[in-house]
Amino acid sequence: MRYMLLIYNNEHVRETLSPEEKGKAHSSAIDYIGEATQRGVFRAADPLEPTGTATTVRTQDGKMMITDGPFAETKEQLAGYFILDCKDLDEALEWASKIPMGCGGGTGCVEVRPIRQLTPQAA
Repeated sequence: MRYMLLIYNNEHVRETLSPEEKGKAHSSAIDYIGEATQRGVFRAADPLEPTGTATTVRTQDGKMMITDGPFAETKEQLAGYFILDCKDLDEALEWASKIPMGCGGGTGCVEVRPIRQLTPQAA
């Protein structure tokens, strides 16, 4: 089953990191992807730009409303994700605990969610 591991961090803390600390975090992420690829579970991963670059779209009374930024003010922001194909939730949780920029040593947390298969509806 595929799982999405959503990484939440405080993006303001990241802004204060030195170039060396940012380089180490990047290297750790590349190592994590390498291990997940080698073990055959890696499917996708991407970091996200800061929330200041976000645009939120809502529909109200059939009209599209667009606002700058994220939906809510929080201490932690969605920073990126991994998609892994794991045999079960326990394996997905084990991988989540290894994420270097989340629960596995950095600030923030990792939300683990199964990906529901989207299938076309029969007519």
